[in-house]
Amino acid sequence: MGVVVMTHAYNNRSGVRYMTGGLKVYYVPWKPFLMQNTFPTFYGTLPIVRTILIREKISLVHGHQAFSTLCHEALMHARTMGYKVIFTDHSLYGFADAGSIHMNKVLQFTLAEVSQAICVSHTSKENTVLRSGLPPEKVFVIPNAVDTAMFKPAPERLSSHEIVIVVISRLVYRKGADLLVEVIPEVCRLYPNVRFIVGGDGPKRVRLEEMREKHSLQDRVEMLGAVQHSQVRSVLITGHIFLNSSLTEAFCIAILEAASCGLLTVSTRVGGVPEVLPDDMIVLAKPDPSDMVQAIKKAISILPKIDPQEMHNRMKELYNWHDVAKRTEIVYDRALKCSNQNLLQRLSRYLSCGAWAGKLFCLVMIIDFLLWHLLQLWKPAEDMEEVPDFILSHDQDEGISQDNENQSLR
Repeated sequence: MGVVVMTHAYNNRSGVRYMTGGLKVYYVPWKPFLMQNTFPTFYGTLPIVRTILIREKISLVHGHQAFSTLCHEALMHARTMGYKVIFTDHSLYGFADAGSIHMNKVLQFTLAEVSQAICVSHTSKENTVLRSGLPPEKVFVIPNAVDTAMFKPAPERLSSHEIVIVVISRLVYRKGADLLVEVIPEVCRLYPNVRFIVGGDGPKRVRLEEMREKHSLQDRVEMLGAVQHSQVRSVLITGHIFLNSSLTEAFCIAILEAASCGLLTVSTRVGGVPEVLPDDMIVLAKPDPSDMVQAIKKAISILPKIDPQEMHNRMKELYNWHDVAKRTEIVYDRALKCSNQNLLQRLSRYLSCGAWAGKLFCLVMIIDFLLWHLLQLWKPAEDMEEVPDFILSHDQDEGISQDNENQSLR
């Protein structure tokens, strides 16, 4: 059993890549146009999705992220072609603003026929069920994990004379960058021996730099800018406390990475964050500047009791990707046992999505069904060459990441 990944092109990277472990990645020639998302075409991706599914002998399609247009289109085409589909939601969305209302309706359409769904926290599951109308028994909770082999504590215990608080986040409104603007000066005023390291970039970075200038904190607030994921550990191990100020979060992997590096976490009590770490490894606060300052004061007081190596060892037991893979495989097995339905039975599910929206969704699926049959007549599946199995030997698997620049997406 192999895994084939389909994603859009990144800069000049398009075509097929063979990775270690038998993983294959299709970079389809669709360029992102907004926030790493491809332009929604509805039916434009059908030929290439159909080709990949048939040539690679795919048995199940797994899509990720509610805002991915490529994900929604691939799941739609896969269901039209009779494949079992699974959707994983990584985010929390509201019910009142225009963007959330639109996205929730799209999600209702995509999940109307999904075989099974996965959420990363129980809070995320409740949110997804409410937004999409999906039966709760179809939704499984499988948390994210962390590579503890990569995120290890510093070899030597850091000095306790200076306390370093690390922030690594996209500097946008949703991640609570505006809270940091109020929290950082107050903490620096209360504790002369506290220093902040802020990694990340975004539109709110200007506000943080203005705050640093206004309060003359240039020597106590270090702005790193965008940090490559390979460099995150080297930033984390320079600190004692990790600060997360998100306003909404389904599950925060950054907290896992910080805890694995032995940092005590201070975080806003939002979304699925309270589910992530045991109480003695995290201090939670309301998304309010004064409450966050109090949480940081509490974290500083219990900092001497924290043993980074012990925390790292506990993270090894709590979160690992092998456990995530086993649990995901169980969901795959359940999805493969689901029975297929004919077009009329499938359309009845879309009709239940709303008085007008249901009829529109049915029309979209009927057109997709007709286009699929036209493609079947123009290029029958039996005339398409299947890709031969390509399995690396153990020696190759250890050291080879092979690029196949010549294989085209036909």
